Amino acid sequence: MMLNIHMEKGYLKRDLTDSQKENLIYYREKQLKEVAEPKVEKKSKKVAYFYNSDIGYYDLGSNHPLKPYRLRMTHTLIIEYELGYHMDILKAKPATKLELTQFHSDEYINFLSSITPDKVQQNTDNLIKYNLGIDSPVFDGVYNYATYIAGASIEAAAKLNQQKADIAINWAGGQHNAKKNEANGCCYINDVVLAILELLRVHKRVLYISMDVHHCNGVEEAFYTTNRVFTLSFHKYGNVYPGTGHIEDIGLDEGKGYSVNCPLQDGIDDESYQQIFKEIVEKVNEYYKPDCVVLQCGADIISGDKLGGFNITIKGQGECVKMVRDLDLPLLVLGGGGYSLKNVARTWTYDTAILTNREINDVLPIHEYINYYYPDYKLDIQPKNMNNLNTKQYLKTIKNTIFENLEMIHKNPTHLDIDKTFKKYEYKNINIKKKEDNMTIEEDNDDKLDNIFINPEKIYSELSQIKYCESTSWINSQNKNN
Repeated sequence: MMLNIHMEKGYLKRDLTDSQKENLIYYREKQLKEVAEPKVEKKSKKVAYFYNSDIGYYDLGSNHPLKPYRLRMTHTLIIEYELGYHMDILKAKPATKLELTQFHSDEYINFLSSITPDKVQQNTDNLIKYNLGIDSPVFDGVYNYATYIAGASIEAAAKLNQQKADIAINWAGGQHNAKKNEANGCCYINDVVLAILELLRVHKRVLYISMDVHHCNGVEEAFYTTNRVFTLSFHKYGNVYPGTGHIEDIGLDEGKGYSVNCPLQDGIDDESYQQIFKEIVEKVNEYYKPDCVVLQCGADIISGDKLGGFNITIKGQGECVKMVRDLDLPLLVLGGGGYSLKNVARTWTYDTAILTNREINDVLPIHEYINYYYPDYKLDIQPKNMNNLNTKQYLKTIKNTIFENLEMIHKNPTHLDIDKTFKKYEYKNINIKKKEDNMTIEEDNDDKLDNIFINPEKIYSELSQIKYCESTSWINSQNKNN
């Protein structure tokens, strides 16, 4: 069809069809509406990021796969991407014995605080008793290393409790295998349990999600008989440490139905992992209605990890982090496993960008560790050419079994009973600012020593039946004084 085109008053004009006129009117009205009602940007979340440079200098041994040095690489990459401008960078004080013995036994903490490499030969019986050895070796500064990590996770939880942050990050944390009376899987202090106990002072229900390739046996055992904490673990199952996390392990007594295990096999890829992760998390969030989420981001699920076996990319894992972030609940994010240094740094840097809602370039910035990323120098990685042993039928069976178990708490939601009696704890704060490494770091000195379980009859009585969480001597002394 010929269009009548001519010039009028300096503008190109032509005869338009009816459909073209409708489109023109539509887009003109749309533009006028956008001008009249400017888009309101969603308020950015306040992020608190905990980092202690001392942790990265500890050495578990030349042959040990866990290298704390990965934290220095991660922090450097985070700073080079200028993500530090979008969050508060904090350094926490070490956890005290009083805080540690909220979960761990006095005997274990006393031994851990006194053992050194030169005392190993004289303490062989106790080393066996407390499971210190090849997986969890005794090294110089082991107690300080563990208390630095635990202190940061407790302080991060306190920030969320006080609404000083919407998201709190401690990449050194996530030591979820440690148990009440022993070290386990190179985890000496279970900072996850301690952080959750802190969160329970203000939040009625806490959802713990583990993305680590190894099952979160320490956290699951700690809260196996309570409905105040829901443990959800996506892990490799079979001939792999710690050997726990069967799909039928769902909790006991009041906690029955409040533990969910998603056992996965080697080679799982982005598509399979994201699908089952999102479907299960959405269902748990719908049924459990948590007030707060703790997310453990073990980087050993990334393709190419020395102890992993999964085939997930950096950005594939990041989609799961983004999904949890978008639940819009107070969120504590912790590290965990990860035995390929460069991939750990890549993963947690990308996760930090997601949590601060920032886009970062796939080409890594030049920094002191850039040679670790030879030859591609990219943020993301390519998946390996490996078979995915998680067939669609296998994943469907797992999902259906988990959903059947979840129906138990959906039909009988005993976790909602706490709504009637729960009272939040009110914090008192003292903040001190100091300089370190030419960077202003805020040290948060919440007066926790006077406030731990400030109402023992109300709060601790509800946790007293938790396996591996009996009352400590400090709690007993408080009860006697009352």
